[in-house]
Amino acid sequence: MPTYTYQARTVDGQTVTGVLTAENQQAALRSLDERALFPIEVSEGGQASKSILPGRRRRLKLRVLATFYSQFADLLRAGVPVMRSLDVLARQKSHPLLTEILNEVRDDVAGGETLADAMAKHPNAFSELHIAMVRAGERGGFLEDVLARVSQFTERQDELRNKLVGSMIYPCILLTAGVGVVTFLMSFVVPKIRPVLERGGQLPPLTAMLFGICDFFTTWGLLLGAGALIFLVVAVTYCRTAAGRKTFDRLILRIPVLGRILTMVAICRFCRILGTMLQNGVPILQSLKVSKESAGNLVLAEEIEKATDSVTKGETVAGPLGASGLFPIDIVDMIAVAEESNTMDTVLVQIADANEARTARQIDLGVRLLEPLLLLVMAVLVLFIALALLVPILTSSSRGY
Repeated sequence: MPTYTYQARTVDGQTVTGVLTAENQQAALRSLDERALFPIEVSEGGQASKSILPGRRRRLKLRVLATFYSQFADLLRAGVPVMRSLDVLARQKSHPLLTEILNEVRDDVAGGETLADAMAKHPNAFSELHIAMVRAGERGGFLEDVLARVSQFTERQDELRNKLVGSMIYPCILLTAGVGVVTFLMSFVVPKIRPVLERGGQLPPLTAMLFGICDFFTTWGLLLGAGALIFLVVAVTYCRTAAGRKTFDRLILRIPVLGRILTMVAICRFCRILGTMLQNGVPILQSLKVSKESAGNLVLAEEIEKATDSVTKGETVAGPLGASGLFPIDIVDMIAVAEESNTMDTVLVQIADANEARTARQIDLGVRLLEPLLLLVMAVLVLFIALALLVPILTSSSRGY
């Protein structure tokens, strides 16, 4: 049952707040009336699930989810029933939001719903992919194995994300410092020195160029900023539509170097999830339908959908994937051989392992090259400003001498 947060007044006029579970908001109001409480505000969701942004619920971190799935799988393997396992995990109170969600999931399962259906009511915590795998595990009787594999997959995803974020911290600091230094020089240093330099007569081309850039941004800076903000708002709004998302995904895949890396990340995710589901006994058609959503790219998902239609007609998976031009030839050949030898589940996971490691090395190399590149750009900009200001000063000094 859903959780409701309430603010009410007692008979004595005191204001109290709390959390309760009820079938709906009317039932929550009746429950407050039975306690002799006069409701002021009743909203769905507990305190732990409230986000800073209105109308949204907080999301669970991948690290918390990975730990939950792993502990859940261990309890089931030890013979603990699902209901008692949920109760044990909820009573740990290691994470308030997870505890709140597990209490609701436990109540729904106690009411006769399946675990997957109960989890589906909490999209802020459980993704569609995880729910689909749990549903397959419930139907096939291998729920504990599915949870263990989902835990491993979530942990890998969290490690990759943390690694990428950690690698980008230093380049972002460099970029911020560079923009700050250039902005300070152009906004405060150049305007103070400019009148002195302009009294010296004709300016060198480098200095004239610097002053022209300052004039351009002084005149059109606000207009350019407003235009960029409007463009950003329109672009974000358009990308939230189906056509806009597809256009954005297509452009992402065509970006030089970065597009190829992002394509490989999506392909590795697709291969790992498809292989994991096949290892757990999920039929290939259902596995393809679930794993195509995990790619995170609509263009790639459409090509995987073609492969699903191909399997429905009794044809191979590798054919449409190879014809798409998105999947590398070596991966397509490995999938084709795996189909012939009936080892798709093992080969797909091996493909994911090998290419994830290779892609991680490419990302590390790209980040390492980005750092000196940013330093070089900063040095060139500062050198340009310094020369533009120093050349006329040195020239006038030499003339005076």
